[in-house]
Amino acid sequence: MTQQNSAPLHDNVAIITGGAGGQGAAEAELFLARGASVVITDFAVEAGEALAARLGERASFVPHDVTKPEDWARVIDHTLERHGRIDTLVNNAGILRMLPLSEETVDALDRILAVNVRGVFLGMQAVTPSMREQGSGSIINISSLAGIQGQANATAYSASKFAVRGLTRSAALELGPHGIRVNSVHPGTILTPMIGDLGAAADHFPFAALGRAGKPEEVATLVAFLASADASYLTGGEYLVDGGSAAGDPVQLNEALALGVRTPDADVA
Repeated sequence: MTQQNSAPLHDNVAIITGGAGGQGAAEAELFLARGASVVITDFAVEAGEALAARLGERASFVPHDVTKPEDWARVIDHTLERHGRIDTLVNNAGILRMLPLSEETVDALDRILAVNVRGVFLGMQAVTPSMREQGSGSIINISSLAGIQGQANATAYSASKFAVRGLTRSAALELGPHGIRVNSVHPGTILTPMIGDLGAAADHFPFAALGRAGKPEEVATLVAFLASADASYLTGGEYLVDGGSAAGDPVQLNEALALGVRTPDADVA
């Protein structure tokens, strides 16, 4: 089965926030490869316009601050005028900031919550009328491994991503009777510009069971599946794409083995 025909998205109209680069751009490219039309939104106007131009006539770009209701109204108006419907919303836009709790600021906390939580809330609110009218839709909220387990030096970020889980579950219960599915995706360490210096450890990432950081395309594949009819009975779910990072701590075990820690042989019954 070719990638283009896997979880097909023909006639699907998708809005992807934070789509001008990194993981959002990978999602936009894959959606288009599988037959969808995509509205890319981002505050990075030059990059967003360039990407939409490169992707062709089924892609368009709208400048967008996800924290502003009036910006969401423009995105919805553009999408409905151009395509007549909205099938998928990928709430991908987000910001990452890693600092010790003692060094974090209230202003930074407020900004992180505004983008990562308020942006998701406003997005779901904005697409719901259209999706309810057509009786179908898929909302995919990008959370994080930091929304599944706590992470040191990321209190504000982790708090925001835990909040996305709650938004997703509650919306899934409320919107399910209207044929709208709502799921969250939880990437681990993915090689995008957002992770900065962590990318230097791409080929040797001991905190994941697979021993490497992930690629944006590996997240995009999961997102495209959740948008497709192949996921028609999936809602309220939380889907990890983290190379096994949440399964346990391979570093701790490997360090113990290196120190010669062994269990005694057990009697075999």
